Amino acid sequence: MEKILLDNFFKESQGPEFSVDYWDGTNHRYGEGGNADFKIVFKEKIPANKILKDPSLAFGEAYMDGIIDFEGNLQEVVETFYKCNTHFSQKNGIKKIIKFKPTSIKKQKQDIEHHYDLGNDFYELWLDDTMSYSCAYFCSEKDSLHQAQLQKIDYILKKLQLNSGEKLLDIGSGWGWLIIRAAQQYGVQATGITLSNEQYAKTKQRIKELGLEGQVEVKLMDYREIVDNGEKFNRVVSVGMIEHVGRANLPLYMKAVEKLLEPGGISVLHSITSQVESPPNEWISKYIFPGGYIPSIRQLISLLPDYDFFLVDVESLRLHYAETLTLWAENFEENISCITEKYGERFARMWRLYLNSCAANFKIGGIDLHQLIFTKGVNNNLPLTREYLYK
Repeated sequence: MEKILLDNFFKESQGPEFSVDYWDGTNHRYGEGGNADFKIVFKEKIPANKILKDPSLAFGEAYMDGIIDFEGNLQEVVETFYKCNTHFSQKNGIKKIIKFKPTSIKKQKQDIEHHYDLGNDFYELWLDDTMSYSCAYFCSEKDSLHQAQLQKIDYILKKLQLNSGEKLLDIGSGWGWLIIRAAQQYGVQATGITLSNEQYAKTKQRIKELGLEGQVEVKLMDYREIVDNGEKFNRVVSVGMIEHVGRANLPLYMKAVEKLLEPGGISVLHSITSQVESPPNEWISKYIFPGGYIPSIRQLISLLPDYDFFLVDVESLRLHYAETLTLWAENFEENISCITEKYGERFARMWRLYLNSCAANFKIGGIDLHQLIFTKGVNNNLPLTREYLYK
């Protein structure tokens, strides 16, 4: 039963040829034309009911447990799996019905701690020196990861059109490099908020080391809590954070920005997006990002008029994120021995799969990355062209 099911699964592949070694010693080839440089190896059976229930979860856990292995490029393996899974799910009528409930502040904090509080020393092993954990911006194929991350930050700051003395809020400020650079380059009063204790501590350390205590601050709080302070900002930015609020809380995020932003103020929203609304990936939700939800681009845009937000610009950076993740995966692989020794082999395999599967998904267009610029109410003082972004 299991072998028949897997055989039908892999027959859906329309990509280059690849081979599969089954647990019974047989080898089958799949795909069409051209030889792929990888092999999938099944050391044991995966129960058929697990595959039928959720292929992503079944195969993800099997790889973590060493039941599945591979020879060759893992990103190519995952790209092939995604393509097979799409056809297989449609053909077999696999549907997921999920009721989305609002995420409480307590639950939000627990979800963030699960991922971001693994330890700064872990992320330092494979992020760049800024510790930017979001899509970089590549002006050239020769750009290093560090250079591309600085370019991403500078690009966002240009989109915000900052002026000296203005107040900037970064919702989900990570390890703080955006608010630090905004203060240094534009002379703004910058505030960041995060729910991660590790990020908060690192950002505080950086602010002190750079002598920016009077100009930059970071707070350990939720976006809904800062609204209660009654503070207003000229600019609000959020980079890779809205994916954590959950589908039911998307309107709450927009309402918070509406309350925080001054009339005519500019907001930049940087978010992973999907083409259409769909439930979260079960494996990602269970092991990597509990409580996460990737909004569709139309969901985000459709919310804007409800809060008197005027859309100014939308830009896709899909291939930039594919390259970012590829470089993260390479850095991760260079430090795999250290990571395995400290966190265990199952953890290392889990994160290896996560980084490579995300890179593959961006490459094949399964998910996208968009930056939205919008204003609170009409703002007639904005540049007429995008020329300002490229100076």
